[in-house]
Amino acid sequence: MKQQSKATIFALCSVLLWSTVATAFKLGLQVLSPLYLILTASAFSLLVFFVVILFQGRLRELFTVSFSGLGKSALLGALNPFGYYLILFQAYSLLPAQVAQPLNMIWPITLALLSAPLLKHKITTRNIVAILISFVGVIFISSQGSFAGMANTNLTGALLAVGSSVIWALFWILSVLDKRDEIFKLFWNFAFGLVYLLIAAFFFTDFSFPDIKGLPSAFYIGLFELGITYILWMKAMQLSDNNAKTGNLIFLSPFLSLVFIHFILGETIFITTFVGLAFIISGIWFQQKK
Repeated sequence: MKQQSKATIFALCSVLLWSTVATAFKLGLQVLSPLYLILTASAFSLLVFFVVILFQGRLRELFTVSFSGLGKSALLGALNPFGYYLILFQAYSLLPAQVAQPLNMIWPITLALLSAPLLKHKITTRNIVAILISFVGVIFISSQGSFAGMANTNLTGALLAVGSSVIWALFWILSVLDKRDEIFKLFWNFAFGLVYLLIAAFFFTDFSFPDIKGLPSAFYIGLFELGITYILWMKAMQLSDNNAKTGNLIFLSPFLSLVFIHFILGETIFITTFVGLAFIISGIWFQQKK
């Protein structure tokens, strides 16, 4: 099999798995609080990274991390999983999945905005037009079927969903600047993130064992949102002859996600959700188009 064909298979597997996680978020949040859901999922994902490193025979290499590397992971772990998923899960707890998931999709737009001050990139006319196109999409999605429906949209939840994209974009920029091996970065980022989550649980909850009914969703999220799917996607990028072309497959994910949201969660998918999502994807595509 050609390298590009393998890359496409890995990418499509990632897309399919990521398409299911919005549904898993809502199912998990029916039982667990946002804090306990991400805490438990992060613990599972950390175990996944450890097992992968163990099977690669690189355990000794894992613990030769420098103090500089630990410092970087301490910062990155505060952004993801700690900050990003706490905010995102809170948004999901306040919004229908079909609203929260597309609103979080605007992170490539916020990435372009943050790249200006952090990476010294220029904000071009194309960036501004892309932002406006995506903003129209946000309005359509928030309308939940009609513009009168905007009154029913939880403003706090919508702001959290959009705000989470800022944290993810910041994490992405800092992670790209960190040239360490990806699997080691993920392990140490999540190790620090788990410590932060445990501290938060100790101070802000009764620090009891999570409800066992929420563990299947947390395990699924830890395995497929935070764990193995990252590895599959990295493998796809490594094998691909054209990362931009392969990367565009990710735009299938939010549309596939609506299928799972409808048939598993039973949400009625509004036509405005499709229209809004189309605007957001169009804005992102227009921004990235050469």
